[in-house]
Amino acid sequence: MTNKVEIQTVNIRLTEKIEEHVNKKAGNLDHYLPAIDEARVQLSHYKAARDAKDRNVAEIMVYGKGVTLRSEVRADEVLSAFDAAYDNMQRQIERHKGKHYRGRGDGKSAAEVAEEIFDEDTGELSPLFAKRKKFTMYPMTEDEALVQMRDLGHDNFFIFYNAETGKMNVLYRRRNGSYGLIEPELG
Repeated sequence: MTNKVEIQTVNIRLTEKIEEHVNKKAGNLDHYLPAIDEARVQLSHYKAARDAKDRNVAEIMVYGKGVTLRSEVRADEVLSAFDAAYDNMQRQIERHKGKHYRGRGDGKSAAEVAEEIFDEDTGELSPLFAKRKKFTMYPMTEDEALVQMRDLGHDNFFIFYNAETGKMNVLYRRRNGSYGLIEPELG
């Protein structure tokens, strides 16, 4: 059985050759992991990339019951980028299967390992967490969060309490220099 494949392109014309190649490979990902129901492939071309090897981007995302995996590769040709992303996806699937199907190898469940991490004598976490921070959060708007992010020198992300929505949000810088906002919802 083949999984559903959705192909999106950005600044690339989807030729029959590319579509056939992508459908053939991505459609058989459920062969490696039966839980996969759907694969989304995005092929993009960025003319303004500094290096020719970064102009074509292939991103593969697979979804299924309890599975969400993503692979992205940049290359000088779109099909070579896709093939490399496909190889990465196969490695991720193997790692996923190893984590979820083969067990830990020491006979312990994840809950038992979590208990070992917490030291009952001292009441502290053992070295799994090297640092723990607590800070006071003040409600702010998205614009204020952006100013705070820049002023504090946080280049990648900034967590804040959104005064407009009354929820925690994450402001982050994207690769192209623009900003993104993550607004979590409880499932």
